[in-house]
Amino acid sequence: MKFKEALAGPGLSAIAEFKRRSPSMGDIRPDARLEDVLPAYERGGASAISVLVDERFAGSIDDLRAARAVSRLPLLAKGFFSTEEQLRELREAGADAALLILRDLDDETLRRLEERAHDIGLETLVEAHDYEELHRAMRGLHDVIGVNARNLSTFAIDRAEQLRLVAFAYMHEDVLVAESAIHSRAQAAEAELAGASAVLVGTSLMQAPDPEATLRDLISRPLVKVCGLTRQEDVDAAVEAGADMLGFIFAEGSPRQAPAVLNVPDTALSVAVSVGEPVDRGANLVQVYEPAKGKVRGRKGYLRSEHGGAMVWDQPWDEIDPDHWQNARAEGRLWPRLVFAGGLDPDNVRAAIDAVQPWAVDAASRLESEPGIKDHAKVRAFVEAARG
Repeated sequence: MKFKEALAGPGLSAIAEFKRRSPSMGDIRPDARLEDVLPAYERGGASAISVLVDERFAGSIDDLRAARAVSRLPLLAKGFFSTEEQLRELREAGADAALLILRDLDDETLRRLEERAHDIGLETLVEAHDYEELHRAMRGLHDVIGVNARNLSTFAIDRAEQLRLVAFAYMHEDVLVAESAIHSRAQAAEAELAGASAVLVGTSLMQAPDPEATLRDLISRPLVKVCGLTRQEDVDAAVEAGADMLGFIFAEGSPRQAPAVLNVPDTALSVAVSVGEPVDRGANLVQVYEPAKGKVRGRKGYLRSEHGGAMVWDQPWDEIDPDHWQNARAEGRLWPRLVFAGGLDPDNVRAAIDAVQPWAVDAASRLESEPGIKDHAKVRAFVEAARG
């Protein structure tokens, strides 16, 4: 399978990176062997493999040859390439794609390298990290565009800018890769909401005691949202249990109105829930329900970031729809990302996931000991069941 094709499948894909060190961090895993790591990446669900071939990362062209010998996945060669001869060497060593970094290439050189790569059957991932570079990338002959959250000159990370760039390019490109600074399912989900088809993940996998399990967890769906939080201790319990999103309700008439968006670590996403109009209150995401006359909310809502979103399908307020799961499945066929809510608890969430196939599941009232007060044992059981 070709590199771009491998990243273009349904859901969020991952390019799992092999590197022993980095200029910004120093040694990461200096004794790592491709023969051990790459099979774990494949079992964990990687769609492609990235291999650093630059000595600054303790890599070489021999690593690419070794990777080709042990992996059938598309291989991305990463380094600082500027000549046609380098591309030829990468192709002969087994690369399916090569990274071209716009910071280091003028437009004429980029065009020449892209043309040469295509002539020899090598795809390209053209990397940008600001608007100027992104516009240059979009004018080229690229196969895939990557947006790096890391400034390669200063090593500074700006994930907010990365998400803005991904969202901008999503209007024009069909395959986009978010690169660097992704360490949790929530961070990967933010990139996915913005329009990324794939994430490139290296350091967090190379540092993980179990790279296979870490990668599988990063890209697995559904995400898990615990909503109706009103106390910091309940937020902390949900985070400890492994929830990806924490919901704070600001809708008038709800028995679970929150005093504020409470403290949520960067391994998870805060969500401000309202009706009719968005109320962000400093949250990572907003969830807005349609209004319904005489009720606190309608059953349909939208989970949104500044950059993209998902559709929320819930039970009608104070009503039970006996066909709730079937209707949700039908709605999900119209949306690439569906958040399924309404009547979920530790005992039924697994069956609901199997029936509906949602992007995320959302529970509130059935995880409580009383309105707005979470039962920590139920929260743990719900997250565990949802994550399978």
